[in-house]
Amino acid sequence: MCVVCHLFTNLKWFSQNLDIVDMTSSNHLDIKYQWDPSRDGDSAILTPTASVRIKRDLLEIFKDPPPGIYVVGDESDIRYVHAIIVGVMDTPYEGGFFYFLLKCPADYPILPPKVKFMTTDAGRVRFNPNLYKNGKVCLSILGTWTGPAWSPAQQISTVLLSIQSLMNEKPYYNEPGYDRERTPGDAKRYNEYLRHETLRVAVCGMLENECHLSIPPQLVEMMESTFLQFFDLYTETCRDNLRSDGEFYIDPFGGNTGCNFEYTKILERLETIRSNLQKKQNIPVSLPFTDGEGSDEKDV
Repeated sequence: MCVVCHLFTNLKWFSQNLDIVDMTSSNHLDIKYQWDPSRDGDSAILTPTASVRIKRDLLEIFKDPPPGIYVVGDESDIRYVHAIIVGVMDTPYEGGFFYFLLKCPADYPILPPKVKFMTTDAGRVRFNPNLYKNGKVCLSILGTWTGPAWSPAQQISTVLLSIQSLMNEKPYYNEPGYDRERTPGDAKRYNEYLRHETLRVAVCGMLENECHLSIPPQLVEMMESTFLQFFDLYTETCRDNLRSDGEFYIDPFGGNTGCNFEYTKILERLETIRSNLQKKQNIPVSLPFTDGEGSDEKDV
């Protein structure tokens, strides 16, 4: 199966922001949330060096797009970067849209960006041992986990590629101390849970934007076109797992949270999303019909 390799090259944004040095109002930041860019009231002026470096990082991404990573600079504040990582094929995240908000500090790249994971179903789903349901991203280069620290030689793309690597074929083993399954089959069951939640939250939820995220229109456009491209993959995954409907799964890394599998409902949501996008884009809608010999489709 193919992997999404396209990245939206927002050169218009880049050209409009060549000379921006931004200031914002100051607010107290709870030390518990120092990692969170959405709670950051930092009023420090972005240094010219930091401004140039942010632009250079983004331009390098636009020139050599990492597969499956889509990036757009914020139109009103150069320090903020919006990114969506499309789940890699043959992982439980395949085809999902995982949205991250980054904020570069005033002395970037001396210090790393702050990063928040936004695709959490309003704080209800933990998609990975390293991606908390409150949005915290645990990576040593971000200073949120032990291990190799950030280096000024690293870039915004380094952060996004590191996050992408967490969303692998067997994320169960990302958790420290879980190099072996606690119970046989745990890793497989965890993948089944993530596959369901990817479709429910990171596909349907993101396209419907039921959590009212402020996603840049360029990224919305990318999600819509990718959704139509992957529609058959999404529906095939649902149909392959219909037997699981009604089963309850508890996330081993999310406390007592979990979900009831509901692939039938997800299929209905997928069909509705496709229909709405086809109308929006003036694409002929395909409807199933029976001609007496079997099933087929026709355009209307």
